[in-house]
Amino acid sequence: MTRLPLKGLGLLAVASIVAAACSSAAATPTAAPTAAPTPTAMASASAMASEMPSVAPSSSLKIGVVTDVGRVDDKNFNQYSYQGAVQAGQELGATVNYVVPKDSTEYASDIQQFVDQQYNIIVTVGFNLGDDTIKAAKANPDIWFIAVDVAPCVDETGAPDDTFACKGDAATLLPHLIGIQFEEDQAGYLAGIVAAAVSKTGKIGQLGGINSNPAVVRYMQGYILGAKSYNANIEVDSDFFSTGDLTKAYGDPTFGKTFSQQFITQKGVDVLFQVAGATGNGALDAACAAGIIGIGVDVDEYQSYTNADACIITSAEKHLTSAVDQTIKAISAGTAKGGISKFDATNDGVGYSPLNENAALQSKIPADVQGKLDAALAAMKAGTLQTCTSTCGTWNNP
Repeated sequence: MTRLPLKGLGLLAVASIVAAACSSAAATPTAAPTAAPTPTAMASASAMASEMPSVAPSSSLKIGVVTDVGRVDDKNFNQYSYQGAVQAGQELGATVNYVVPKDSTEYASDIQQFVDQQYNIIVTVGFNLGDDTIKAAKANPDIWFIAVDVAPCVDETGAPDDTFACKGDAATLLPHLIGIQFEEDQAGYLAGIVAAAVSKTGKIGQLGGINSNPAVVRYMQGYILGAKSYNANIEVDSDFFSTGDLTKAYGDPTFGKTFSQQFITQKGVDVLFQVAGATGNGALDAACAAGIIGIGVDVDEYQSYTNADACIITSAEKHLTSAVDQTIKAISAGTAKGGISKFDATNDGVGYSPLNENAALQSKIPADVQGKLDAALAAMKAGTLQTCTSTCGTWNNP
């Protein structure tokens, strides 16, 4: 069978891992690889891998990762999800490869490449690949699929349900499909503590993509409760970039900056949290331009969006590497179950980015903040802390 253009990291010594970032010995491409990472660009992934035992593949387990468009070394969803596969693969002695689609039209065919080469576990990264992952899981019931940041929604036959009625039970109909989900409200709560602590005016803000997106709403509801846990009198102003236009909500940084500039001026906030993808990057740009503090989302945006490093103090994080690593190991151990797998503070699923990354903002962080964050995380792990409202995931303008 003709080898397909997969790229990957060999699970060998660190030097081999870096070299394999440019070409994989496990799957020789028939054409020049698309968006192959350079050794320098993959330094973060190599560093992660170096913390694990250096082993050559010693099992028949094969793990394939289909990222979203862009690059595998994006210091965002693609990279950290892939690092989770590498980390698990090293411990399990598995072969690990990845492919980066040129655009959304290649999602299905790139998943199929791993199916055709008889991979045991296929990881897909992000909401955009959700439908194609569900279709592949339905067509290939003996292969395990891990959909990162996806809650599988299916009809009565197990097919993707784009109406979001979700009348089918994905866990029953697709028992080898796992959708990794996160407790965004817990990460938002931690970000809220930081925001209230560094605010000098007692007025902080947050901007979300669309108010009907439960994940966005959970982040924002947690942020409010976290801020009020630090300062009961804090004023939290909230708004959304759109009520239905996905591009405006998540893919338009120019619009995001303009909208955010108006929000900052009108509300007078001195800290801004954003939950809006690329549009949110524009919000961080606006925060920096206004001389206020910005807070990132999903990953450490001090690392992934360096344009706003001057004002980013922390980010509300989903621990993608840990979640993917744990899920693959559960499959290997025979303890995994299909359906939604939830990651929160109890299993290292969420957190916040280091407060010491931005030296210029260190003086703005009160001495008691670290203790407040540690106490909140401990209470989350114990299950004793409320981090979301009674309408969690549904916006009611709290």
